[in-house]
Amino acid sequence: MNATTTKASAPAAAPQRQQQRGSYWITTFGCQMNKADSERMAGILEGMGFKPASDEHRADLVLYNTCTIRDNAEQKVYSYLGRQAQRKRANPHLTLVVAGCVAQQEGASLLRRVPELDLVMGPQHANRLDVLLTQVENGQQVVATGEHHILEDITTARRDSQVCAWVNVIYGCNERCTYCVVPSVRGAEQSRLPQAIRLEMEGLAARGFKEITLLGQNIDAYGRDLPGITPEGRRQHTLTDLLHQVHDVEGIERIRFATSHPRYFTERLIDACAELPKLCEHFHIPFQSGDDAVLKAMARGYTVERYRRILERIRHRMPDAAISADVIVAFPGETDVQFRRTLTLIEEIGFDQVNTAAYSPRPGTPAADWPDQLSEAVKVERLQELNALVERTARERSARYLGRIEQVLVEGSNPRDPSQRMGRTRTNRLTFFPASGPAKHPGGVGGRPSQPGDLVNVRIEQVRAFSLTGMPIS
Repeated sequence: MNATTTKASAPAAAPQRQQQRGSYWITTFGCQMNKADSERMAGILEGMGFKPASDEHRADLVLYNTCTIRDNAEQKVYSYLGRQAQRKRANPHLTLVVAGCVAQQEGASLLRRVPELDLVMGPQHANRLDVLLTQVENGQQVVATGEHHILEDITTARRDSQVCAWVNVIYGCNERCTYCVVPSVRGAEQSRLPQAIRLEMEGLAARGFKEITLLGQNIDAYGRDLPGITPEGRRQHTLTDLLHQVHDVEGIERIRFATSHPRYFTERLIDACAELPKLCEHFHIPFQSGDDAVLKAMARGYTVERYRRILERIRHRMPDAAISADVIVAFPGETDVQFRRTLTLIEEIGFDQVNTAAYSPRPGTPAADWPDQLSEAVKVERLQELNALVERTARERSARYLGRIEQVLVEGSNPRDPSQRMGRTRTNRLTFFPASGPAKHPGGVGGRPSQPGDLVNVRIEQVRAFSLTGMPIS
């Protein structure tokens, strides 16, 4: 898993600053939920008077928002911490914080391993960062990993993008997949009220944001912890209902959602996505394995046939829809025949993108203690073969864009070539094009160079496995 860094960008809605406290640096490991948590914590820090640092090793406060899904991500955290602990021994005024899933999993044992730490806090405590840091400033070494109700807080996030924003709709996860540590570190499901979600989206629209991604560890479970039954006898609050309730927020041009679980992905949800114009034709639906016996061992709660039917329904309603997924290879006991079924499923479906991983035993999960663990050599071999297929399939899917005109939402400039803009199609393909096209193809909107937030029609002239290049047209 790659680490991302919270840097200075568009400021948040200005909170009341208490005092100048120095500079901060946040490094984020893992999933979109962690990235959203980091944006909220950055906003809290700026509200307290901290300012973004230009260098991790010069910051007065360093925060690592951690991921424990895979062992390599966890070990990377300890590597980063070792460098900062050495720094703190020379500079006792440095504040060192570990947040996120590793913090929740390890708790006080992190302090024994890295005694230089000032604060260890689980994901449910992200909105309490200011309170916890006040305790640190009063001389305490703090561990906050207890069960905690996540408070509504829609004003403090400092967004890394000026165009696209995450909006959490449900926290936690009630699933019990045998390989996954998420439920134990992120807690039980907690759905936000639709009114609060819509209010946050209206605030983002007022600040110029154009695209919203609704987030949940298992977003299809949204609302099942909220009270209410419709006259037809179904739950009053579902993801489908939420999409209808927030779709007409003025100023928001595109809406996405992630991450979905095949067990709860309904035809009603698919129909809503086909009928609501702002819903993008892009679905991230992990399948994890192409073999039913492996899925049963994983406790995923669906079959390969059930997964196929979902995708058939999506492509029936939205033929051009992009499908991305997650898959795990070398799960305990997985045979070569079962692995080949995963490869077959990928070829049959033709995914636009697949996030791949070799199984990594996580402490406290059932599968970690099973005796039929596969060797590292098998994991590496299968992952390499899988990745080669995924890239080939993605390239074949990209070929359909050649010569087409795609609507691209401009997110910014290409960091490798400032003369180019970059953005994404509705199907989530990263696309590059000149900020100002040639005279016969004036770039941007109304003939001016395109700017972040513009919707630009781009004729695709070059396709790659995971990105496109084209020319803006009037």
